[in-house]
Amino acid sequence: MKRICVVTATRAEYGLLRGVIRNIIKDDEMELILAVTGTHLSKHFGNTVAEIKEDGFPIAEQIEILQKNDTEIDICHTMANAAKLFAEMYARQMPDMIVVEGDRYELLPICSSAMIFGIPIAHISGGEVTEGAIDDAVRHCITKMSYLHFPACETYRRRIIQLGEAPERVFNYGDVGVENIRKMEYLSQTELEKFLGISLEKPYASLTFHPVTLEKASAQRQTEEVISALRLFPDINFIVTLANADLQGQIINKIFQDSMKECKNIFCYTSLGIQRYLSLIKNAEFVIGNSSSGIVEVPCFGIPTINIGNRQKGRLRASSIIDCKPDVQAIKESIEKAMSKEFRKIAKETKNPYGDGDTSENIVKTMKTFLQSGKIDLKKKFHDIEGELV
Repeated sequence: MKRICVVTATRAEYGLLRGVIRNIIKDDEMELILAVTGTHLSKHFGNTVAEIKEDGFPIAEQIEILQKNDTEIDICHTMANAAKLFAEMYARQMPDMIVVEGDRYELLPICSSAMIFGIPIAHISGGEVTEGAIDDAVRHCITKMSYLHFPACETYRRRIIQLGEAPERVFNYGDVGVENIRKMEYLSQTELEKFLGISLEKPYASLTFHPVTLEKASAQRQTEEVISALRLFPDINFIVTLANADLQGQIINKIFQDSMKECKNIFCYTSLGIQRYLSLIKNAEFVIGNSSSGIVEVPCFGIPTINIGNRQKGRLRASSIIDCKPDVQAIKESIEKAMSKEFRKIAKETKNPYGDGDTSENIVKTMKTFLQSGKIDLKKKFHDIEGELV
């Protein structure tokens, strides 16, 4: 029996890991150790551990690491907590492998502790580029600590190999978020309205705006520019999912929450959960903000994405993405473009570059194959790329 520790720290990455968790549970030769941490255990961020419990997944460990605030020193303290407490968890549970997804800062100490314990790491969604955020450096650091790699597309697979990882340990099975869309049981409009407490008869857009962590002085200004643009479209409701626990995320959330007092077309929610979120964007006019979901998942629905600023700069894009600067005029023009018949036709016909296969099942099968082979060697040889370097 191989013991697999799946780590989840946020609502977004949990939604992407659900398929992997299910496939581990289904396998009689694997045992799931589900470690829940980060914002899942915070009342401020919606206590999203409840969603995991509702899904019926057995939680082995609840590890509280989050500091109250989101200043630089608070985030560093959160990382220190993660290193210490996950080391203690590894000593208790002794997993054969850990599974992580993405690029959040919490994963750096979580993976570092696993590396010290000699636990192989399987990393989902490596090889991507987001030039506007510290996530970029975090992601590549996790790549170098990991043994198995499951990028979302061929471009990202090649980039992981460019970082020196052996091709035989890098597998492109597509994006787990795209798989979610294909397999999701969607809620009805009535069910969504009951949760949201508003009518969805009026045209609406979904909005998520996170801090651009390498432009930290601009969080307040950029958020105010976004809200100023939304005011120009009173006939569209904007359903906002608030920012996660990033540097200056609380500043952004307060501005959005305060805006509801005077902007009757803005509605804020701490967390929707993956089923409600995907059900919401399925019938939205467009999605706006700077979340990776707008780049990776939304094109599957054939609706426009307005991507604001530099946070997602460098990610592979479908033709349904409108990139714009974080200022009122640029956002206004982008919303007008997204609502135009011409662009809506382009969005409807777009092809998503992030795959459409049985991603989670293939990931779990590959982990099992490597674990059962008994040939995992953490003394990784750097894979040099032949040819002239420019």
